[in-house]
Amino acid sequence: MTKELITFGNKTLTVEDIVNLANKNKCVELCNSPGFRKKIQAGADFLDEVLLDDGVIYGVTTGYGDSCTVPVDLPLVDELPIHLSRFHGCGLGKHFDQQTTRAILATRLCSLSKGYSGVSFALLERLVLMLNEDVLPLIPEEGSVGASGDLTPLSYIARALIGEADVLFQGELMSGAEAFDKLDVKPYTLRPKEALALMNGTAAMTAIACLNWSRAEYLTRLSSKITSLSCYALGGNPEHFDERLFDVKPHSGQQKVAEWIRSDLGAVEEKRNSNRLQDRYSIRCAPHVIGSLRDALPWLKETIENELNSSNDNPIIDPESRRVLHGGHFYGGHIAMAMDTLKTQVANLADLHDRQMALLMDQKVNNGLPANLSGAKAERQPINHGFKAIQIGCSAWAAEALKLTMPASAFSRSTECHNQDKVSMGTIAARDCVRILELTEQVVVSSLLAASQGARLRSEMNQEQLPLAISKMVEDVGRDFEFLEEDRALEKELRFWLAEVREKRWDLYSSR
Repeated sequence: MTKELITFGNKTLTVEDIVNLANKNKCVELCNSPGFRKKIQAGADFLDEVLLDDGVIYGVTTGYGDSCTVPVDLPLVDELPIHLSRFHGCGLGKHFDQQTTRAILATRLCSLSKGYSGVSFALLERLVLMLNEDVLPLIPEEGSVGASGDLTPLSYIARALIGEADVLFQGELMSGAEAFDKLDVKPYTLRPKEALALMNGTAAMTAIACLNWSRAEYLTRLSSKITSLSCYALGGNPEHFDERLFDVKPHSGQQKVAEWIRSDLGAVEEKRNSNRLQDRYSIRCAPHVIGSLRDALPWLKETIENELNSSNDNPIIDPESRRVLHGGHFYGGHIAMAMDTLKTQVANLADLHDRQMALLMDQKVNNGLPANLSGAKAERQPINHGFKAIQIGCSAWAAEALKLTMPASAFSRSTECHNQDKVSMGTIAARDCVRILELTEQVVVSSLLAASQGARLRSEMNQEQLPLAISKMVEDVGRDFEFLEEDRALEKELRFWLAEVREKRWDLYSSR
């Protein structure tokens, strides 16, 4: 079946577009209108005219960064971009996974397609080829301070284009030159400024931000479902989610989360088997915790998409006004702010579910559930420990997530001979957010399994049917998670459920 195409150059792209391309759900094409091709070519032609007139253009007829005062003679101009791609080939750490690399390629293509970078149409076509044929540069995660953009990570794209850097071609490791040979094309020849245009921007941090936003959005839904399961399992008070209660504090995200939980628990006439008028905060205030992230998502998305659809390199080439505009659009401050905000909100979900887990485990507060949610029969209870160790793990994962919430943007460092004397740290913030999402998903998966077991135990204790929405979730979890009666090692099952959550197994609350 032919995949749906996302067209670059004639529309504003969305977070969802980047996620779809990252996941190989869709392919890429360039706008086929003559006007678009003419707009892109006009920038490249104007750059050529300036060069013929011996104009001074940063990074084209000068060195880079603090070396901008060093003139580059015209005979060396064509070599300069090759050197830029080479000397930035010093990244370290793990390599970005294939999903993230595709997102980075798509994000850079989006910016260059705006027509203010002075690149040729041929460069855009080559990036399209790399995306559609899965020619993925091996890009190290570490080495960017987020201004002058993601220089070092993006240099690996530039060097892959000229055939020098290693790539994964349809999953096989080889040089860029070998990959292009298999596609019957030659390595790309960089024009003046094209390496700078590829590298001097926010593509890595913005691509990661798109993927992070999508994961966080899903977690707000799954966290709401887990809270519903936990509330029922604990014999909690459904009145905490009453519609009238949330009418008087009308944060829309908070209201939506309360609505979801209220719907899951079903209509009730009285408190369900609880000896407490007010449940503990991790249940009662869950809409406020999850809802604060839910309310942040729209403006975080607007910020990320604004950056995604911007021309964020330097200098900006404007053929219409015949000007070369030197500025700082490579600065990743908005993405740094968005990721520092998102990572704190996501870590709060980890903390929330760690607290819910603690309630479910503890016979002093779990309203009659067996210790550690063990499903062992009476004579087997002394040697079985249920979810005890998983709850310890949740505390470890939540603590690590919370530790990483220190704002990366507050750690600006002066670098590059004090030319880059105030930097964004946007890529570090985005990478921190990835790790916090991973840790939070580990807490969430553990909480999901525990709360599902707790709901089953409560239903048996009360000899009652589960509310419909909770019953459906418990049944679905039960298809792949055997009721924990006798102790067993759960690592493989946890890893299975992590994959399921990251693939968004459930289309939660989609019709509401």
